[in-house]
Amino acid sequence: MRASRLLSVLMLLQTRGKLTARQIADELEVSVRTVHRDLDSLAQAGVPVLADRGVTGGYRLLAGYRTRLTGLTADEADSLFLAGMPAAAAELGLGAMLAAAELKLLAALPEPLRERAGRVRERFHLDAPGWFRATEDTPLLAEVADAVWAQRRIRVTYRRWRAPREVDRVLDPLGIVLKSGTWYLVAALAPSPEPAPSPEPAPPAEPAPPAEPVPPAGPTTPTGPETPARPEAPMGTRVYRVGKILSSALTGEGFDRPPDFDLAAYWATWTARYEAAVYRATATVRLSPAGLAMAPFRLPPAVSRAIRNSAGAPETDGWVRARLPIESVRHAQGELLALGPDLEVLDPPELRATLAEAAAALARLYAASPPEPATRIRTASPDSR
Repeated sequence: MRASRLLSVLMLLQTRGKLTARQIADELEVSVRTVHRDLDSLAQAGVPVLADRGVTGGYRLLAGYRTRLTGLTADEADSLFLAGMPAAAAELGLGAMLAAAELKLLAALPEPLRERAGRVRERFHLDAPGWFRATEDTPLLAEVADAVWAQRRIRVTYRRWRAPREVDRVLDPLGIVLKSGTWYLVAALAPSPEPAPSPEPAPPAEPAPPAEPVPPAGPTTPTGPETPARPEAPMGTRVYRVGKILSSALTGEGFDRPPDFDLAAYWATWTARYEAAVYRATATVRLSPAGLAMAPFRLPPAVSRAIRNSAGAPETDGWVRARLPIESVRHAQGELLALGPDLEVLDPPELRATLAEAAAALARLYAASPPEPATRIRTASPDSR
């Protein structure tokens, strides 16, 4: 641990030039006293560490000195794929490893390339979550991710959308996916132990009836498990929302990861199947030019994509007809009302009637004078103290 920290101090001085003890301590999350001891140790080992006194002072290496001791540890190498997503790395428990790996890589670069890498970081930033959405609390993410890295079987309690709400599962965790700021676990159900065979099974008194075929499970939402397995995925592979995992513990067993399992390919197929399964019906609508322009911003991506692909030629009033997928009449009512008078439903009739009733209710609500509040609402300007 201390050897790794000494190397980190050396890399910081090599990549950033002069630094104060406080700056080094803040970077490594240690005390200033620890930094002073580490600097003394480096000097005793022959590293030319110079101390500049005064207000603008600090510690630096002798001009021209460079070390090639920049080898990455296994954990640091594993973290490099998250180099553009420091927040995601921190949530996965890899923040410290990623910082150390980046530091070592920068130290190994010649000065011009090191400056170029610094400019890229200053000018580009990835913000994965969508707008106006709170980040989901995932207290068990790092623990689950560690089981993925180590290929260790876990026992979880999971809250799903249908009854029974809370279920226990033993899982072989295959991968972690971050989509629009939400973390998902792709995992296979662990195989059940084989029951011990009975030495002499007694014959039944009468022939047993043939077993009823089990219908395939219907689709579920991303808050619960889904997905029959793909050919390259183990049987029972499903997707779990990490924020819905209530508890997780290692079983003490490992598992063999299928050599041909492709996480990215599985996820692409799963998301396509999920979208296709969610939208069980279609509707025909008319959209004004304003509604057509606002659809990508007000409607889900699958719906706005269907509008774009099916929109016909503009009619005499400029409106266009299109077909779009819907989950249900009730769900579509809330979605399509977002476009207000710039969208008209033509069919199915029950959806048109539902929107007509909602529009009439809104008209009645706003036709009347607003009621007086029971208590006076106090307002304050943003600058008020």
